[in-house]
Amino acid sequence: MGFLYFLEKLRMPGLNEFFLAVTKLGEETAFLVIALIVFWCVDKRRGYFVMAVGFFGTLVSQCMKIVCRVPRPWVQDPNFTILEQAREAAAGYSFPSGHTQTAVGTLGAIAATEKRRWLSITCIVLAVFVGLSRMYIGVHTPQDVIVGGLLSVVFILVLYPFMIRNDGKGTSAVITVLTLASVAYMIFMECYPFPADTDTHNLESAMKNAYTLIGCMGGLLIVYPVERKFISFSTEAVWWAQILKIVGGLAVVLLVKEGLRSPLEAIFAGHLAARAVRYALIVLTAGLLWPLSFRFFAKLGKK
Repeated sequence: MGFLYFLEKLRMPGLNEFFLAVTKLGEETAFLVIALIVFWCVDKRRGYFVMAVGFFGTLVSQCMKIVCRVPRPWVQDPNFTILEQAREAAAGYSFPSGHTQTAVGTLGAIAATEKRRWLSITCIVLAVFVGLSRMYIGVHTPQDVIVGGLLSVVFILVLYPFMIRNDGKGTSAVITVLTLASVAYMIFMECYPFPADTDTHNLESAMKNAYTLIGCMGGLLIVYPVERKFISFSTEAVWWAQILKIVGGLAVVLLVKEGLRSPLEAIFAGHLAARAVRYALIVLTAGLLWPLSFRFFAKLGKK
């Protein structure tokens, strides 16, 4: 807590806004946008790598959160204050830091596969700043941040030989293992007799993440073989067509993500299965439906 109190003394309006902006790079939305840009416009193999590192890291970090059940810093020490703007997004237990794990996984996976040194260094610096931001705004301790970051580093090192070094030949096996692990995590969450003093809000957050993961992995398990066999899209297009591809694709994915929320919840009577189905549809849309338009974008700008 000593380091957090040190950072607390450094807070000022401009610096507060800077770190509140930087910390968003560790959110689900940032992961989704960055992973899809890589998948759609740079390299599918690298896109799958970024997603696998992110999903594996999320699964393990969420499992650790609900098993260890470490309270947030301001709960551990009532005298410590956080930036109030960050409180709403600080759902779940504290250890390890999910935002740091996501940022290090996403940006670290890009850095590990990027030949341009300046871009690799930029990604690493941004990931470090995300970890620092979590402590500056007061929602995580140094231990939370270090372990969250190390989780992603481990998965980058473990998955790289299977998904990048051997031309992606191990990607199918990685996705299968990740899907089975997600199923195991969901079963654990549904069946484990959590102690009576387990925080209800934190337990609800962990349960939502379990169904989110199972939906994403169910969708990815379909996307990988179907895209390879029937679509096999190219990521190439002129730069302005790439921008149109990204903007249009993100709009379609957002429409599915938000537009299907209420209908699916009504169909499943509020059960979290609606969340799993919605995220599966998000992945299917991003991995199969939207790529059907890529031949059109590839033709733009050609004489």
